[in-house]
Amino acid sequence: MDSSSLTTVLESPEVQAFATGFPTTVAHLGVTLGLLVVGAVIYALLTPWKEIALIREGNAAASVAFAGVLVGLAIPLAVSLSVSTSVRDILIWGVATVVLQLLVFRIVDLLLTGLPQRIHEGEVSAAVLLVGAKLATAVILAAALTG
Repeated sequence: MDSSSLTTVLESPEVQAFATGFPTTVAHLGVTLGLLVVGAVIYALLTPWKEIALIREGNAAASVAFAGVLVGLAIPLAVSLSVSTSVRDILIWGVATVVLQLLVFRIVDLLLTGLPQRIHEGEVSAAVLLVGAKLATAVILAAALTG
């Protein structure tokens, strides 16, 4: 490939669009992943049981429950990312999404009484029920974001 061909390729609209859009994509991804991590940390701090410690001890129920939290946060964050047009939009809608989802998660935890203890004891069926409730709320919240 000679230098004129390379120049032609580099100046093509597709390559220029990529060069312009890729940094924005990386910024949007970084903000959204940051919100996911912050949401997961806040959730871990708010729960009556210490899921991370239980996971380190090999508690499968705690692992399933925390995986549900991650996916439950990621679903509305992904929709927030898809409907936002700027980093500011992502931050506004992402923070709102995380706050609402954490509030709903806490309500679900309170309504499904006894589940924290059952998860602490390693009962996977309790964790699966909790995950189902959290994913259901995530899907509804994601739909609400799209209007």
